[in-house]
Amino acid sequence: MILENTQIQMKKGILEYCILAIISRGEIYASDIIAELKTAKLLVVEGTLYPLLTRLKNNGLLSYNWVESTSGPPRKYYTLTPEGLVLLKQLDATWKELSFAVEVSLKNHNL
Repeated sequence: MILENTQIQMKKGILEYCILAIISRGEIYASDIIAELKTAKLLVVEGTLYPLLTRLKNNGLLSYNWVESTSGPPRKYYTLTPEGLVLLKQLDATWKELSFAVEVSLKNHNL
């Protein structure tokens, strides 16, 4: 139980960063974001992703564009705003610092 809770918290901690990184590659539909997160083993359900996307949009980090679909209703495609790109660059730096700290901490660890 402790392991599972810790793993969940670790994944939650990097989810926003991963979503911003995925969106930074270009306009993307929410179900495609979910597919990429599943491929990366960061399983996310729509009930988790949509509120996070809304929060990121309300914070000025994302914008969206409605695109007509040939197979149903229009789709909302997300892109990063300039502010979102700045935050992503800052998170990149933070990730590098954290990765370094973990590597240093584990350097003499024998697992």
